[in-house]
Amino acid sequence: MKRLLIFSAVALLTLSACVSKKEFLALEEKQKNTQDLLNTATVKLNKCLADEAAASARILEINQRLQDAKATLADMKDSNKALLETSKGMTVLTTQGAKNLEKSLESIKEKELKISRLQDALTKKDSVTLALVSSLKREVGLNDEDIEINVEKSVVFISLSDKLLFQSGSYNITSKANTILGKVATVINGKPNFEAMVEGHTDNVPYSSGVLIDNWDLSVKRSTAIVRALQALGVKPEQLIAAGRGDHIPLVTNDSPTNRAINRRTKIYILPKIDQFYEMIETEMKNLSEVD
Repeated sequence: MKRLLIFSAVALLTLSACVSKKEFLALEEKQKNTQDLLNTATVKLNKCLADEAAASARILEINQRLQDAKATLADMKDSNKALLETSKGMTVLTTQGAKNLEKSLESIKEKELKISRLQDALTKKDSVTLALVSSLKREVGLNDEDIEINVEKSVVFISLSDKLLFQSGSYNITSKANTILGKVATVINGKPNFEAMVEGHTDNVPYSSGVLIDNWDLSVKRSTAIVRALQALGVKPEQLIAAGRGDHIPLVTNDSPTNRAINRRTKIYILPKIDQFYEMIETEMKNLSEVD
């Protein structure tokens, strides 16, 4: 950050000697706006990463508790079966014994019901994910090798090659990109309870032209350009998230023009708002623990 401030100060002093005060102030304002965009995108990105990590941890915990509950249910069924076998040799069950058996059966039924509801919730989430993938593939299509639609850690995403979206070193969207983004917007507009996070990626060739600072800055600028394009196509701005990863998460090594082209990409994550799903899971697990 110190180096950035020193570089900016030197650049501003150099520019001030070469341009008019009005031009200098305009450049200074432009630089400030660019830095603000970078800071905002970084904050949003960090929040998304934290939310993703928390959600994954919660799913793992839920799955483990679900397995433990199944094991407990199996033990109770075995115990109940043994109790019933024992009761066959008895001529008459005492009143208290009958009540205890009835309570045991009711407890088993309650746990079976809760486990069934948890399984239904997990199945529903998987069904939503599969339906979303099918919808995107139907709308966007699979005829272009530069378009990938897939699921990553239960999150649906579209990966678009750099050459479909931008000219080299630019963040101005091409006319071909508008056609594809129009199809993506159609899917998002049809799902008001979903969010779309646009994530820009570059290769490792240093960015050295224009008003941007580096590849990270370029990736964020490209992301915000796509966000604005989706908004212009009718997507609500509160559904959109802009993020940039620069060249820090390459798919392959940046050791050839072909590999660098692969790494220059934009991913659009389609994120269902599953807060209610998690709340239901947590409530059911809490109720299950109370019954124990």
